Amino acid sequence: MSTTKPIIAVLCAGAMGSLLWAGAAREEPSGQTMISAAQRFRRNLNATQRGQASFTYDDKERLNWHFIPRERKGLPLKDLEGDTLTAAHDLIRSGLSEAGYTQALDVMSLEEVLYLIEEGDREKRRSRRDPGKYYISIFGTPSELGKWGWRVEGHHLSLNYVIDDGEVVSSTPEFFGANPGYINAGPGREIRVLAAEEDLVRELVNSSTPEQLKKIWISKEADRDIRGAGEAQPVVTDPVGLAYSEMSKAQRELLVAVIDEYLRNIPADVAQQRRARIEAAGPRLIYAAWWGGRQRNEPHAYRIQGPSFIIEYNNTQNSANHIHAVWRDLTGDFDIPLKKR
Repeated sequence: MSTTKPIIAVLCAGAMGSLLWAGAAREEPSGQTMISAAQRFRRNLNATQRGQASFTYDDKERLNWHFIPRERKGLPLKDLEGDTLTAAHDLIRSGLSEAGYTQALDVMSLEEVLYLIEEGDREKRRSRRDPGKYYISIFGTPSELGKWGWRVEGHHLSLNYVIDDGEVVSSTPEFFGANPGYINAGPGREIRVLAAEEDLVRELVNSSTPEQLKKIWISKEADRDIRGAGEAQPVVTDPVGLAYSEMSKAQRELLVAVIDEYLRNIPADVAQQRRARIEAAGPRLIYAAWWGGRQRNEPHAYRIQGPSFIIEYNNTQNSANHIHAVWRDLTGDFDIPLKKR
């Protein structure tokens, strides 16, 4: 499992200038990688498995996303072994950077932790908490021509993609969660999944002046969860909080760093698409807002919103040791245009 993750170097240029991301790696187009990985995965399946994993592109299941522990359609990793399991993980890896793939494995592995620490009947616990209960679903036919999609999903993980003529045209909703988010395994063995996503924004908030706090700190109470959980499109309201244009240089660097912490989980070309949309809209229209306590282990939530995206983060359950974090696309998730309000 990962501990606190190193943050990719980021810079902010000028008081009102563009956001600059340094050192973005170049990779092969991720759409092509996904096509190859999905085709190889399907070839490794027997007829029954292929039937479980396959849906039409227009099947309503494509939009049926969620991150709770529930019975799902698709093909679970626990039913796979050998080359077939390797091919499944290659497909998952194709939708993520190496950092993102590691984080996905961290999230999955926390199911074993929950199995061990929760009480009750062992068989019932294993049925509910199983690192193999992550399901792959393919919508349509993976091909360089036409539109198809795929998803990997289970407790605290939901990654959704649409590929059109070989290009990734949608990669949201993108959800990572962690329960427990913090594990004290002894001196020098502290484990925190999604640590930087929490710490960077808290640092931004706690560096605020009294006047800035009036804007960024919305309430001392936080809602119990993110908005729009399981809904096909994000909940969109007017942005609240402290605007980029009202932040100090150091605060702007923190804001860019937390955005980059989310972007570092996805393939470089997909991340660059998101960055380009953020740049086109301009950083001054990005707002950060905080709810709840400002110290570690106090229930809290935050929202970072720009014209092209919303990050929703919540850590209120289990004594603020249970994280939900999602990136959503304000042009529309699942390659479905968002209706204008």
